[in-house]
Amino acid sequence: MTTIGILISGRGSNMLAILDAIEEGQIPARVGCVISNVPDAAGLAAAQARGIDAIALDHRGLTREAHDRRMHAALVERDVDLVCLAGYMRLLSPYFIRSYPNRILNIHPSLLPAFPGLAAQRQALDYGVKVTGCTVHVVDEELDHGPIVLQRTVDVLDDDTEASLSARILVEEHAAYPEAVRLFASGLVRVDGRSVVRVDASAAG
Repeated sequence: MTTIGILISGRGSNMLAILDAIEEGQIPARVGCVISNVPDAAGLAAAQARGIDAIALDHRGLTREAHDRRMHAALVERDVDLVCLAGYMRLLSPYFIRSYPNRILNIHPSLLPAFPGLAAQRQALDYGVKVTGCTVHVVDEELDHGPIVLQRTVDVLDDDTEASLSARILVEEHAAYPEAVRLFASGLVRVDGRSVVRVDASAAG
């Protein structure tokens, strides 16, 4: 069974969506731990309430790689083989990414490659697009760049604010992320260059 490690920096709403899907039997996986670089992140308490090993690893005072090596050690100790970023607000070091090749997932609130980086919802409104959404992608060494696993769309309304658009995108995130995790945990997809492709279900079993 796949063991997942979830990295958070805040309340962890996507973390909770993944945990719900696991508890409901939708994802054949277990969560080995939740790690936050913010010691008082609300998501840590939420994870503890679910009986999940919740770990605070403050990044302050450390280089990016030194902090990532601490996270990697904690994940290895718990036999984690799939890492999910759920509102983790730091760039990962090349060391960490190379430790989990094609086994780190992230969700971003836009239809990548459009509007990478921070404030993607504001970027979409400022650009005047009529459709945006969210993207689950494999993490590589470039920002919001790795192979796309799946996307879900959201119409942009004439009276949308950043808050209203963000709220509707978040609903889609909570559906998209567990589905992407299910595909990886079930062995139903593989990464082929820039593409994430389905594999034969009988071969995956």
